[in-house]
Amino acid sequence: MTNSSPQSSAARTQDELKTLVGQAALQYVVPGEIVGVGTGSTVNKFIDALASMKDQIKGAVSSSVASTERLQALGIPVFDSNDVAELSVYIDGADEIDGQGFMIKGGGAALTREKIVAAQSRKFVCIADESKLVKMLGNYPLPVEVIPMAAQRVIRQFAAMGGQAQVRLNGGKPLVTDNGQIILDVTGLKIADPLAFESQVSQWPGVVTVGVFAFQKAQVCLLGTAAGVKTLTF
Repeated sequence: MTNSSPQSSAARTQDELKTLVGQAALQYVVPGEIVGVGTGSTVNKFIDALASMKDQIKGAVSSSVASTERLQALGIPVFDSNDVAELSVYIDGADEIDGQGFMIKGGGAALTREKIVAAQSRKFVCIADESKLVKMLGNYPLPVEVIPMAAQRVIRQFAAMGGQAQVRLNGGKPLVTDNGQIILDVTGLKIADPLAFESQVSQWPGVVTVGVFAFQKAQVCLLGTAAGVKTLTF
């Protein structure tokens, strides 16, 4: 099911599309409740928009230190996920999303906490620009958070299935996540069965989280397009 907002004659930049979908996501925020908030440049637009209705919500559960700091700077209370039994909605971006609502996430290195918050939410609303919509997952490098001592063995396991994995660097050193682990970015994969792939890789010893979101898929995607915001439901 799809529907679009009114046409616009002016071409929009990717940044403007992110702003549009960030604002559109406000309609899914339930007044009086705590909202789950993801991580990344598109989510930052949503956080900025959320500040306009901060007096109508109790606060947020955040998937990263960066999002927590942005929320708090705008005066939005942030709760520990352990103190909240269930969230009505989780709003986050995606590096890729397919026609079933399956996603690749983790470009911002927050995939583990994103998957945790998504799992405690009744609805996942993905906000993205149209460049993120794909027929099959795998063009975007797949992020996988791993325990450092397992990195080389996991790299070999991906090589056995045709993927090339490398440690994500930051300033020439391995990037360290909010959880104290490292990220592998895997290219060369085509993920035809996201559910089976997520289940398989998640069981490899040393893998903390694989960036395929199939069990925690999106139910709604607000897609920023040249014609406005298109709503996809899965």
